[in-house]
Amino acid sequence: MRRREFIARLGAAGACATVPRLAFAQQDPRVRRLATLLVGDENQNATATALRATFRNELARLGWVVGRNLQVDVRYSGGDPDRLRRNAAELVGLAPDVIVLGGAGGAPAVRIVQQQTQTIPIVLAGGGDVFASGLVKNLAHPEGNITAVTAVYSSMTGKQIELLKEAVPRVKRVAFINNPELSGLFYHPDEVEEASRALAVRTTGMPFRNAMDLVRGIDAFAAEPDGGLVIMSSATSNHWATISTLTIQYRLPTIYASRAGIEGGLIFFGARPTDILVRVASFVDRILRGAKPGDLPIEYPRRFEIVVNLKTAKAIGVTIPRAFLVRADEVIEWDGGSSSRGLGNTAALAADALRL
Repeated sequence: MRRREFIARLGAAGACATVPRLAFAQQDPRVRRLATLLVGDENQNATATALRATFRNELARLGWVVGRNLQVDVRYSGGDPDRLRRNAAELVGLAPDVIVLGGAGGAPAVRIVQQQTQTIPIVLAGGGDVFASGLVKNLAHPEGNITAVTAVYSSMTGKQIELLKEAVPRVKRVAFINNPELSGLFYHPDEVEEASRALAVRTTGMPFRNAMDLVRGIDAFAAEPDGGLVIMSSATSNHWATISTLTIQYRLPTIYASRAGIEGGLIFFGARPTDILVRVASFVDRILRGAKPGDLPIEYPRRFEIVVNLKTAKAIGVTIPRAFLVRADEVIEWDGGSSSRGLGNTAALAADALRL
């Protein structure tokens, strides 16, 4: 082969290797259909809106552009299992290429969707520990039509208790708010018991199925002093306003497992939601290109973050220790809603927090 011809072929191969994936997607004239089924409500706070944009932007980066080669159908279920069931049936009737089940629904929510289809691929975005809940038995090769990028380990609940106690040392009682009809297992009882003993904290569950259950539960829990709440998943998102109002009224510190909930809560601890959504977009991309759910191993979080809302701290009259603020990845300030990162280099903010 002549040298000039060899160089030309080499250059062409290199160009093919660097062509954006969008170019390959454009070669297929079909418009693919993505169904997004959210367990929670249409929560339009700034965090939730930004996360939706992150997901769509990542899909576009991978070559799937809404209005060009991708159609997206979205349904919100408002934390209502019956509404989730109806929405699932409606979306399955549209014959999508893949369903993303978001809003941190757990095994019960997945099983509701699987009652409607056992063939359309389902990607669980966030959610509980799918292995501990029995949803899958093989992490490397999920069975059936389900795969997942989970948001939590079951053992994380012990860490949530620890962080809540560290941020608000007076806490001696902790209740876990959860909707068992949608979220399932977001923690392991043995982990909770171990953390409770080590921290001298009494723990209890607060399962609810509707707003009245939730109000009654928080009212009763707040009748005794030194309480704190763990809000287990965004399957409770349609009740966040109620939770925020009551926790400020009763001055109850809260820790959320959903990043979007921090706007009305005190602390968020969990996986970085942008990381989860980037990986979910990758799963969707691979399924749209022919992969089966069983080809996609279950993924667990690799990075976690702590976010503290000082506006809420001020509203409930607590002082967050400086050492805790230094550890936080982000602090939401009380003067206009701005936020700061890297508090190890922001001594002034930590000092201000001590004066709350």
